[in-house]
Amino acid sequence: MLYVGIDLHKEKVYGIVMNENGELIKKEKFENEPEKFHKFLKNMEKEKAIVAIESTGFATPIYDFLKENGCETKVAHPLKTRAIAEAKIKTDKIDARILADLLRSDLLPSSYIPSKEIRKIRDMTRHRAYMVRFRTRLKNKIHAELAKRWIKTKGNIFTKKGIEWLRGLGIESINRYLDVMEILNEKIREISLEIKEIAKENEDAKLLMTIPGINYYSAMLILAEIGNVKRFSDSHKLCAYAGLIPSTYQSGNKMYHGHITKQGNKWLRWILIQCVHIHIKYDTHLTRFYKRIAARRGKKIAVVATASKMLRVIYQMLINKEEFKPFPLKSRKISVG
Repeated sequence: MLYVGIDLHKEKVYGIVMNENGELIKKEKFENEPEKFHKFLKNMEKEKAIVAIESTGFATPIYDFLKENGCETKVAHPLKTRAIAEAKIKTDKIDARILADLLRSDLLPSSYIPSKEIRKIRDMTRHRAYMVRFRTRLKNKIHAELAKRWIKTKGNIFTKKGIEWLRGLGIESINRYLDVMEILNEKIREISLEIKEIAKENEDAKLLMTIPGINYYSAMLILAEIGNVKRFSDSHKLCAYAGLIPSTYQSGNKMYHGHITKQGNKWLRWILIQCVHIHIKYDTHLTRFYKRIAARRGKKIAVVATASKMLRVIYQMLINKEEFKPFPLKSRKISVG
């Protein structure tokens, strides 16, 4: 058995090959190109090589390439790998040698790699979010241009009539921003329709849309970011994955809980918080939970706590394939007399 550690960089790749005894078999630096990978991995299929790569922004296509070429491949979890490497080898630098050594020692914590179908939906939902955020920045620029000229506005100025009024001002910079916004609006509509069509055929998305505040887009984003829900043994682990559990500090026999860790999937955390802001307009057990927390600790903490609770509810819904219950039987209050 051979153990291969690959340290990925945009232009260059550093590869290390070890045997079961930790002896160095091969060490090479090569360009990040398919042909160079083929050359480096030549004949390794016969030796049953296992490859480890660190999770980076461009690790997924490399992972697909290696899998398609018959290599058993693991993507190292960056935070956990760094912690183990620091304890074992006294350094927090993750390179090819450390990856190969941790792989050989069966100490490599690997990251979950979703299917290509899930990754495609992730790309779509994230891409839409990027475009909406860019459009918001343009709107803020337009408001700034108006403020510079002491032009006051009320309400939404980006309706059809509002845009006509903005163009009628004859401000060149605002007109350019509006031109870009028109293109963005069209692209956002296109990708939204694609996501909506996928949601119509997705049974889990239909379940999530029974939760007030979750529409087709947020349902598909949540599902894409979770991936296979059964990889989480309980709802607490799913909340940890989203960074929606409190950080814990221990000193002696005392334990303290602080703010949420935020060391998780930022997209899942973000969309849940957006959904909570809409959900609390409806009367449900989640809304009542929010109001209790808000009364004691403030609205910001209550929103985050409710997002965590909503995710726990989502976990049960997906596991049990059941619709949202505004007031579960066990938590419903019954007045007597």
